[in-house]
Amino acid sequence: MIRMFIRDEAGFVVSAELVLIATILILGLIVGLSSIQHAIVSELNDIGVATGNSNQSYWYTGFSSEKDFANGGFSAYTRGSAGNDTQDDCDNDQCDISCDVPVNEGPKSL
Repeated sequence: MIRMFIRDEAGFVVSAELVLIATILILGLIVGLSSIQHAIVSELNDIGVATGNSNQSYWYTGFSSEKDFANGGFSAYTRGSAGNDTQDDCDNDQCDISCDVPVNEGPKSL
């Protein structure tokens, strides 16, 4: 049984070359995913800027139906409305999202 085990050449042998190739592939994958992440964040920022630049103001008039012209009575009416879009804090890409500087932990207490 030991002779069969020693002479057996079937199976996968992990060698230094395979570990090196796998390491290089994983590092390349991490760099590629990082560049994809930066591209997606840039495109989402463009969409946010475009949305912030759109004017969302509106207005519409009301209408009325007079029943008695002499006394000024109304049979039905609705009021108009208006909304004015003002500039928000982060419109036109004015906000910077960044990480804070790392700080050391304080002493632990119970």
